[in-house]
Amino acid sequence: MNSKGIKKSIRKKLDDWILSIDDEEIKKTIKQNVIVTGGAIVSLLNNEKLNDYDVYFKSYKSLLKVAKYYANEWNELHPDKNRVEIKEEELHQEKRVTCFIRSEGIVEEIENDIREDESEPVYDGIPDVIEDDETENPKYRPRYFTTNAISLSDKIQLVIRFYGNVEDIHKNYDFVHCTCSYDYSEDKVNLPNKALECIINKELYYIGSKYPLCSIIRARKFITRGWHINAGQYLKMCLQLNDLDLHDFDTFRDQLTGVDSAYFNHAINGIEEKMKNDPDFKLENNYLFEIINRIF
Repeated sequence: MNSKGIKKSIRKKLDDWILSIDDEEIKKTIKQNVIVTGGAIVSLLNNEKLNDYDVYFKSYKSLLKVAKYYANEWNELHPDKNRVEIKEEELHQEKRVTCFIRSEGIVEEIENDIREDESEPVYDGIPDVIEDDETENPKYRPRYFTTNAISLSDKIQLVIRFYGNVEDIHKNYDFVHCTCSYDYSEDKVNLPNKALECIINKELYYIGSKYPLCSIIRARKFITRGWHINAGQYLKMCLQLNDLDLHDFDTFRDQLTGVDSAYFNHAINGIEEKMKNDPDFKLENNYLFEIINRIF
């Protein structure tokens, strides 16, 4: 598919999503602030079936507003399930929006979801094997919440971990092929030359990320899909990882949350419980190896 077709396809999808929203202020916020970037554009370029459209927001305020809208919708639709709360946090001097689900770490609408392997690491939000929703339930309803993302039915995923303009968002990315983007308010597609080169050659080229641990784990997903990576790209990831102190729990949790596997959430919850019950506890490799071996 060419850039004109990509623009038309994404625009049509976002227009359809907005039609499902009954709040005019939320509609306006989305129209002015939404960016689509990541794997969806790669799939469209290659004429492949895509998993979902990763939607980002240009501002913290717009992200917070839309996240609260869908949390409230979830709580109204599912009074029998765990309530979702939207919280504002500051980590490493950066403001963040997170979904808080008491005791679970994730919450999901189980019916009609099909997952082949919940251990599959996914950088942007949820396991990437949720099937199309063919029920008579409302379109674009919230179906899955994690600290990173809100997944709606009908292939829309709201990434709440990052926000800002395209350049700001891509500072958190790892592989250059994911840096193609679409700006909804400008109706403009951007296809960087290096990204296109790597997509054509199925090459993983690491551009640097705040989450190198996530990138190392995430690479295996692409390799199983026929992509290749050279040793130099792994070395770049390892050099960045070496700058991090993974025995600092906040850093450890932040890096693993970027992977967003349910199993890693269990590990994080287990460590938090251990720290709560033992004030002298220190995060060391022997304990980490033990808990990892239990979970995987």
